[in-house]
Amino acid sequence: MSSVPTIHASERERLRSQYPQVFHRSFMQRFGLVIGSGIVTIYLAICFFAFNVGPAFMNGQWDRASLYVQDWYSWRAQPRLRFQDDGTVKVQWSSRGQYAQGADISWLQPIENGGYSVTYGREGDRLDVTTDRVDVYVNGTVYPVTISGDAVTVVADAPSSIVQDGNKVVVNYGFEGQAEIRSGQVYVQRRFLGWVNFMFDPKSDFWGKDWGELAALATFGERLDPNRSNIGHMVDDFLGNSVWQHSDILSKLLQTLVMAFVGTLLGTLFAFPLAFIAARNITRNRAANWGMKRLFDFLRSVDMLIWALFFTRSFGPGPIPGIAAIFFTDAGALGKVYAEAVENVDDKQREGVKSVGASPVIVNRFGVVPQVLPVFISQSLYFWESNTRSATVIGAVGAGGIGLKLLEAMGTNADWDKVAYMVLLILLVVFVFDSISNALRSRLIGHQH
Repeated sequence: MSSVPTIHASERERLRSQYPQVFHRSFMQRFGLVIGSGIVTIYLAICFFAFNVGPAFMNGQWDRASLYVQDWYSWRAQPRLRFQDDGTVKVQWSSRGQYAQGADISWLQPIENGGYSVTYGREGDRLDVTTDRVDVYVNGTVYPVTISGDAVTVVADAPSSIVQDGNKVVVNYGFEGQAEIRSGQVYVQRRFLGWVNFMFDPKSDFWGKDWGELAALATFGERLDPNRSNIGHMVDDFLGNSVWQHSDILSKLLQTLVMAFVGTLLGTLFAFPLAFIAARNITRNRAANWGMKRLFDFLRSVDMLIWALFFTRSFGPGPIPGIAAIFFTDAGALGKVYAEAVENVDDKQREGVKSVGASPVIVNRFGVVPQVLPVFISQSLYFWESNTRSATVIGAVGAGGIGLKLLEAMGTNADWDKVAYMVLLILLVVFVFDSISNALRSRLIGHQH
């Protein structure tokens, strides 16, 4: 059985005197982690009650959030079945142009007495709509809804999916959709997976054709328009899609990328020379150092969104306010980072260039710039990548780009599939730019070594 080794008393005293910080730790060194964890826990608890986090989650409209999420990967046909004075029902569509004029819609068919029948995905679920009565079928069982004047009433034994809500009746078929029955109309929502008319709108010659037909027309099919090829025709119709507005969205996305690039480039060009004035080891003037660093502090302390609001008021909506906002914010942040990099250069290289009688400009050119240039470029690339995301946010306040288009789509409360489309485009662009930026920074670091 092995024994635990012991240290002689004299050796222990020698170690105590040689390394007192190990054997005599302060109170904060011993209990700092526990105290810090306790303070953070108490702070989070105070925030939980001060900001009513619990009630906010309890009162959250999670059913509405679920509908928004469903709208990201599906689409809703939303006809209004309006009751006419002659006892017939007229179908009125929204402006999204989901079907061509006069199209035969399988789930919306006319019935007797001038009405319409709306069928849902599950067998036995449908609505038979007339001006004085709507027969609601759930799993094949009918529950009549009578319409008399302004009164809309459903039978007493209706299931939970049929709800009497004041002077209207709401029918919920789950993901397949719902209907709102009023005294003058029935507002129908019919949901389907996918994005309808994403490629071509109903006015296009290619609307309603499957992928096989499109491939045949693109390769060896007869021209639909004698003045252009079918592929060119498809591209024009895709970009000119009046529902999805691909041309406008892609141009706004390009505008966002230009805003990010130009703003970052101008910020880099502005911060590069001023960083040498702010660096104490280059400019031996405390007033100049202090003044330049305070300028950098001012530019970066005002958030990019605030700058965007200021310049939007000054120049009006468009890319110029976005470029100016990115330029001002990046000039301050990059100036600070550049100045710190310059202050930490190896002075031996500067002294070597200075020893041959070179002027201060030449000393900085060959003694400082080679040391800090990889850092400068790496930081600028990172800011360019970050500004690609930031340009979307400031665009939403009027600075142009896809951010404004995104805000418009969200404001309609009915174009969440288009919102998903733009978000996916932004994610794709950010992913590509992040990969390019990381590759360039890796090459710079490699060259540095």
